[in-house]
Amino acid sequence: MVLTPLPDSRTEPDGSAVIRVLSYNIRSMRDDREALARVIRACAPDLVFIQEAPRFFRWRKRAAWLAAHTDLVLLSGGATAAGPLLLCSLRAAVERTEDLLLPRTPGLHRRGFATAVVRIAGTRIGLLSCHLSLRHDERLAQADLLLDRLDAMQVEHAIAAGDLNDGPEGKAFRLLAGRLQDCRSVRPWGADQTFPAHDPRLRIDAIFATAGIEVLGCGVPSGLPGITEPDLRAATDHLPVLAALRVPALASLAEPA
Repeated sequence: MVLTPLPDSRTEPDGSAVIRVLSYNIRSMRDDREALARVIRACAPDLVFIQEAPRFFRWRKRAAWLAAHTDLVLLSGGATAAGPLLLCSLRAAVERTEDLLLPRTPGLHRRGFATAVVRIAGTRIGLLSCHLSLRHDERLAQADLLLDRLDAMQVEHAIAAGDLNDGPEGKAFRLLAGRLQDCRSVRPWGADQTFPAHDPRLRIDAIFATAGIEVLGCGVPSGLPGITEPDLRAATDHLPVLAALRVPALASLAEPA
């Protein structure tokens, strides 16, 4: 089944920006990276929130390969954020970036956030890519830290996305959805479950946005032109989540002279 297209990226007459946002766990590019690049290109994103980016030997070279083969540029993260990574199109002007390592529980994998503030057209947007813990208590604490970090960015509009290792009924997911818009719930589009890619049964990958952002559609882009089921299964063990969002212009730009 072919999906009804999401809106294309564009700048509205009032200075607001329609942007396409992709969240994707890429399992350190251990699978078919050509299929991975085809899926990302077909989504035509302005912003990409990656989880499980390459973190070890020559990780920068592998991340640069992904950016080059998807017509994007590296923004923030990678090994320096313990896996989360941000990519963007040339439409985004970078204001600042910061990679954050989270407190580590002995015996568990180190986690972090890749963050940035960018400007697109007449908008200013905070970004945070995350991959939360497999353990429920640590995951809940990390979700709380995520909200604190968004507050600390001191931006009116922000987007957080990633692999939560938690579904909509889980405490960490519900904590985030209580403060932010769960974009899939607000405006469903495409498919729902994201894991595992070969037989998806769980929705553990999500895109969240602050209240002032308008959600135009969000979901797994199965059936999007240019994306094939073999590519989705070969690219990695998660399915991607794609959203179209409208972000209001800065007040100083939106108001008439």
